[in-house]
Amino acid sequence: MAQSTIVLIGAGGHARSCIDVIEQQGSYKIAGLVGRENEVGQQLFGYPIIGTDRDLPALAVEYKYALITVGQVINPDARIGLYEQAQRDGFLFGKVISPLAYVSPRAVTGAGTIIMHGAVINAGATVGENCIINSHSLIEHDSEVGNHCHISTGVVLNGSVRVGEGTFVGSGSKVRENLVLGQRVIIDMGTILYSSVSDYKRVASKIK
Repeated sequence: MAQSTIVLIGAGGHARSCIDVIEQQGSYKIAGLVGRENEVGQQLFGYPIIGTDRDLPALAVEYKYALITVGQVINPDARIGLYEQAQRDGFLFGKVISPLAYVSPRAVTGAGTIIMHGAVINAGATVGENCIINSHSLIEHDSEVGNHCHISTGVVLNGSVRVGEGTFVGSGSKVRENLVLGQRVIIDMGTILYSSVSDYKRVASKIK
């Protein structure tokens, strides 16, 4: 199968992990990365940094697909802004799924989402657009993750959990079944959640 060419928007630490997943998946050929002005002309793992976000309109003429490879630690604004800008400029967003992950054929994942090594998305689950489903996270049956979320490494979302748009769930957190996490919630790493969380709240470990 012929590879589609993809541009990675973001050239920091998260981009390193994304490159590894993309190479393992084998569906896309990386044309280069978009970074900061002082990064242009450098390379990341052998791939050139070919421009900044100001160059996205011209790059969209030359390349069809993009992936947002800026990380999301707590605040989703950078990822959301770049995703919406790239959409306006004409890029399409595919799905990047590690061959070491398991995504049920009865699950749904949105455009621009990356599913990292060892993640599991079980039957009936739904994941929105422009999400990071990080390494060894588990999204159990019938759970819903909204757009622009980061489900960090080793997170467990039990069955029928609802996660609102722009929410960050920190590494190693566990969420009881049937709970609702609102929009732009921040769950600190290692948190054990036994109750739902309303929009824009931040919670720390072992909140009951």
